[in-house]
Amino acid sequence: MNFPFYIARRYLFSKKSTNVINVISAISVLGVAVATMAMVVALSAFNGFSDFVGGLFTNFDPQLKITPVEGKTAPADDPLLIKVKQLKEVEVAMECVEDQALAIYNDRQAMVTVKGVEQDKFPLLVHNIDSLLFPAGTRLELQGPDIDYGILGYQLADQVLATGLYHKDPVYIYAPRREGQYDIGDDTDSMRVKEALYSVREPGAVFWVKQSKYDRNYILTNISFARRVFHQEGRISSLELRLTNDCNFEKTKSKIKEIVGSKYDVKDRYEQQEDTFHIMNIEKFFAYVFLTFILVVACFNIIGSLSMLIIDKRNDVVTLRNLGASDRQITRIFLFEGRLISAIGAVLGILLGLLLCWLQQQFGLVSLGRSEGSFILDAYPISVHPLDIILIFVTVLVVGFLSVWYPVRYFSKRLLS
Repeated sequence: MNFPFYIARRYLFSKKSTNVINVISAISVLGVAVATMAMVVALSAFNGFSDFVGGLFTNFDPQLKITPVEGKTAPADDPLLIKVKQLKEVEVAMECVEDQALAIYNDRQAMVTVKGVEQDKFPLLVHNIDSLLFPAGTRLELQGPDIDYGILGYQLADQVLATGLYHKDPVYIYAPRREGQYDIGDDTDSMRVKEALYSVREPGAVFWVKQSKYDRNYILTNISFARRVFHQEGRISSLELRLTNDCNFEKTKSKIKEIVGSKYDVKDRYEQQEDTFHIMNIEKFFAYVFLTFILVVACFNIIGSLSMLIIDKRNDVVTLRNLGASDRQITRIFLFEGRLISAIGAVLGILLGLLLCWLQQQFGLVSLGRSEGSFILDAYPISVHPLDIILIFVTVLVVGFLSVWYPVRYFSKRLLS
């Protein structure tokens, strides 16, 4: 058995001659445990929000999105894109034309993003399309005989253009002309001839992704309307893919990248929202850093506990030296003492943190608001990631070990001199 570790374990759990040392040791363990518990809960809360937001985005975004590197559009009959469509791993390949335009409804107007999709493929491409359309049970309808339908985002229909769920008057779409001279005195002269989008049949419909980026700015319509208004006949702004369930996603993504080369970008759902998730990861990192500083402060209790223990064990140190223990072994006894306090606090804190996370997941102890319907979620979301738990455990051990190294060596030299 490791002699210094054996003695350190005895010192930690045995009764000291001065009872206050036992109290300070217990406070040291508790301080490390509380700081560790806070790290587990805080990082799990960040994970919960990240996973939840990711779920909202992925309800609308395709599994893979191919866009041209140069320019806004590419030929729909590009041989590279046709080759991608023919891959056995591709279950659905939908052409899409998407661009900004001016939308006018009665006396209101707004800059919007018009997304033209293939009506028969869009429900197959988007995960659980029925959950996005309101009212529930609405069938996706973007084109009828000699008429074009548009489905507005919830906030765009409710707050910005105020069309409501069903609008009898059309929403007029203006897009920049690609040729001719502009009259700067006429706001709409620099735009193409207006195109009209009508509401789906009564009771009407809107889509609700629960993300302002889409709900406030997007209008869904058929691809032929988008091509007409943006003058993009025979072209697409993106090719959106859904892969088969049995394929290896990462290998298929790499395979598609090899096919299209440097001419096109291939992005998965998270890469399509890279800015959002990058900001969330930065916030999580800073939370981790600040909580680590709190952990450092908590470790000062360990220094105080070890200082008093070293003074209390003066006579034991003399006895150990007479029995043949070296100065290095005696120093390691107190180093192990500090490390044991850190390790016990880390384990206890992780267990308490996991317990709180489980209680929050099951019972929603901490709510987001009292008013019903004020938030998308009723309680703070929690998602425990194993890698975060490992990172927290390693961080606590490293901080605890480093915090006791210099004080123990300093006091040991004073005691052994």
